[in-house]
Amino acid sequence: MLRDSVRSFAQDRLAPLAAEIDRTATMPVATLREMADLGLNGMLVPERHGGAEMGSVAYTVAMREIAEACASHAVTMGVTNMVAETIVREGNDDQIRRWAPPLIDGTFAAGAFALSEPHSGSDAAALSATAVRDGDHYVLNGSKVFITSAKHAGLVIVMARTSKESKAGGISAFLVEPGMEGYVLGRKEDKMGQRGSETYLITLEDCRVSASRRLGAEGRGFHIAMRSLDSGRIAVAAQAVGTASAALAASARYAQERKQFGRSIASFQAIQWKLADMATELEAAWHLTLRAAWLKDRGEGAFGREAAMAKVFASEVGAKICEEAVQIHGGYGYTREFPVERYLRDVRVTRIYEGASEVQRIVIARHALAEVGGA
Repeated sequence: MLRDSVRSFAQDRLAPLAAEIDRTATMPVATLREMADLGLNGMLVPERHGGAEMGSVAYTVAMREIAEACASHAVTMGVTNMVAETIVREGNDDQIRRWAPPLIDGTFAAGAFALSEPHSGSDAAALSATAVRDGDHYVLNGSKVFITSAKHAGLVIVMARTSKESKAGGISAFLVEPGMEGYVLGRKEDKMGQRGSETYLITLEDCRVSASRRLGAEGRGFHIAMRSLDSGRIAVAAQAVGTASAALAASARYAQERKQFGRSIASFQAIQWKLADMATELEAAWHLTLRAAWLKDRGEGAFGREAAMAKVFASEVGAKICEEAVQIHGGYGYTREFPVERYLRDVRVTRIYEGASEVQRIVIARHALAEVGGA
């Protein structure tokens, strides 16, 4: 029922907008609020805090449907859910009461997560933004890059260094609202794909943040970020599967319609084998993604390995499927007349954000070595 409901909304409301928001690189806030009205922003939040409490498997199913219609809406939904879930998991009662409801009900069009910096990407613990204690406030300074929805976000979780004594242990998390003095919205990135998801540089210039806005204990920020990214990686895998699903469907339709040598190209074994491999790899990626979500829902232990496996496999398979979709479309696939060129651009970033494929392989390898007593 959830899948059918989200699919209907996504195909009716989002899919018709996808090409235009890609062209204009602008996110329509109205549809973000419609998604909130459907309960899509609080799927991972308990009912007692205003969420739908549907769990990670249900959320993953919904994310796939949104991504199949429009990848830009999917990543915006993903970050907002990650922010809401993080606040409920890590925040105190006052923080949860104040900031969870507006993220869930659409009062805030979106949430944002500020970790990456100009010189700190995969090595997240090397971030240099600072938060210096000044009485009952912290003064934040530094820059953050590639911040999804920074323009529309009502709340941003900002990671900043509170101590130089420890690399990872010297980072703390703060709840910052874009209207605060010292919060400066910088340039908008001109991106290859997911262009409707607006991505910005933000700068903190003596931004005074009350100590009551620190999320969790001082020095816990890196742990908060890594745990949030584990969850986010499942969502990214679902995004990749959704975009690849759209590419496969478009390819199957085109192959039946396109005539060459007096018959549809779907009758040629070369095309059939492409479609067969695309469908098989897509199914494998989807099952890996669902397994990671299921393990998270069980709550019996870590799911980081499975999240990493799902993300690296789904994102790379997704890119392969979208590449084959362009090939099946031939010259038309290289034009904007058909959506497959957009799918290829949209899916590419799933191999980079929330931890690049190379980082996922490090995570997986560490688990494999640990299982046999290695390094």
